[in-house]
Amino acid sequence: MIQRIQSVFLLLLALAMLSLLALPLWHKIDPLTGQELTLTAFGYVSKGVALPGGTGPVWLIGSLATASAALAFYAIFQFRNRLRQLLLGTVNVLLIVGTLGAEFLFYTKGEQLLNVKLEGQLLMGFYLPTLALVLNLLASRFIRRDEQLVRSADRLR
Repeated sequence: MIQRIQSVFLLLLALAMLSLLALPLWHKIDPLTGQELTLTAFGYVSKGVALPGGTGPVWLIGSLATASAALAFYAIFQFRNRLRQLLLGTVNVLLIVGTLGAEFLFYTKGEQLLNVKLEGQLLMGFYLPTLALVLNLLASRFIRRDEQLVRSADRLR
């Protein structure tokens, strides 16, 4: 039910994780050579850079973000079972933290591929999992509050 505040938070969480798939995460330009390197959720996009084979499975970022968004959508429709919603929120925290870890890992690998003295720019997509983590924590707080309200009403009966 979208009318509950925690459902709105879960919907915004899913939208944040899905928009991570479309936005670039990190970008670096070497002005001397004109080489450019951009990190997206599914790989590196390079211009003038020969990428070595050992860059790793960058698609891990996209798959974790997709799983997190799908889990948030599923949790929205579990409104009748608040304890299950809380459990799904806990699992979603693990997926979001995994996404953040994978972003950081491949961002540091990308920094080493071009001129090491220059730093790249972290773009909007890099910060979206942090927003999703805050939204997930807010949703869990309101789900817990609903559960306490229902239990207190049961005690009064």
